[in-house]
Amino acid sequence: MTDEEKWTLKHAEELDRQDSLAHYRNEFYIKSDHYYMDGNSLGLLSKRAEKSLLTSLEDWKEHGIDGWMDGREPWFYYSEKLGDMTAPLIGAEKDEVIVTGSITTNLHQLLSTFYQPKGKRTKILGDELNFPSDIYAIQSQLELKGHSPEDHLIQVESGDGYTLREEDIIEKMTEDIALILLPSVLYRSGQLLDIKRLTSEAHKRGIVIGFDLAHSIGALPHQLHEDGVDFAVWCNYKYLNSGPGGVGGLFVHNRHRGKKPGLSGWFSSRKDKQFDMDHTLNHADSAGAFQIGTPHILSSAPLLGSLELFEEAGIGNLRRKSLSLTRFMMNLIQQELVHYGFTLCNPLEDDRRGGHISLRHEEAARICKALKVNNVTPDFRSPDVIRLAPVALYSSYTDVWETVRILKSIMENEEYKQFENTRNVVA
Repeated sequence: MTDEEKWTLKHAEELDRQDSLAHYRNEFYIKSDHYYMDGNSLGLLSKRAEKSLLTSLEDWKEHGIDGWMDGREPWFYYSEKLGDMTAPLIGAEKDEVIVTGSITTNLHQLLSTFYQPKGKRTKILGDELNFPSDIYAIQSQLELKGHSPEDHLIQVESGDGYTLREEDIIEKMTEDIALILLPSVLYRSGQLLDIKRLTSEAHKRGIVIGFDLAHSIGALPHQLHEDGVDFAVWCNYKYLNSGPGGVGGLFVHNRHRGKKPGLSGWFSSRKDKQFDMDHTLNHADSAGAFQIGTPHILSSAPLLGSLELFEEAGIGNLRRKSLSLTRFMMNLIQQELVHYGFTLCNPLEDDRRGGHISLRHEEAARICKALKVNNVTPDFRSPDVIRLAPVALYSSYTDVWETVRILKSIMENEEYKQFENTRNVVA
């Protein structure tokens, strides 16, 4: 088979016939003749997520307050159950994971817990490509500890504006660094950082290190416990399909078992002591200690059904299909689109790529608008990136082929020129 013959609709259809995970597509609500490529921002609704949400609503309807203990899925233990189900996806022990809060509130919790400036070690190391909310949280925590973000937030610079070099990060691990926070996968380019190497290098220097898994959890496996990562945070509404604004999650390595949470709250308590109503906190001896408020049951419930799909499909199998889908898309792009001014800014190597493709083009914002008019849902990231995420649970190779075909047609016919090259309010 020649390269010219390979990247065709016929080949896409053959890959779909060979796909052992193809039947999971039927678990999701997908519009016909629509190509959803934005699962790295918000995953689609599955029928099982809908069912588990309806179960919690039924428990509320049937039991009222007694749903906390007597429902089909008792709410009092819901966060722990979801944490147990999440743990295999990130290579964690069950008591190292809790589903709670939001990604940024969880980050505030863990920064307040682990950022303890002392002596020379007063600075936090991050990077200039991280998602803004992580930087906002770091800046806030520095200020709360009496330190200026201008002097105490060190950000590793990017050589190309899209990716980072691990060597540059390691070089910044100096004796004045107290804590490191990095993304596992960079949101704009899809670059996957070497978590194991960076954690090892941080610990050699006595530095606590944590990761934001927002753009990797559910798309690829991690080994957080084995790699020795101190802490991690994530949202569940991207690849894990928990729904808009769905509850977040956090990981704390069990070497820190018993550590007092920086921000204590009602649900930080041990379960058997919580309703003693003592004004002295007896915090949980697990990741549960890092909860703050009452679980948001109706934004947690869809995750239960979604995680059932991950248990069945297996994160390793999903990663293999994800890599295959993105590789197929990159091959099509290189075959059909490069002469229209597109540049792939995500890493090409499988071991350095997350779950989405990043295309750079000076007309990116208006091209995204044209894609939407043509029944493709992409994602735009300022200033010039189109993100496309074929998700292993519900995207097909034919979806990928059709997306690239539509994109080529938009460029050939210059359809994008009817739109302004500015982002929408929500990009």
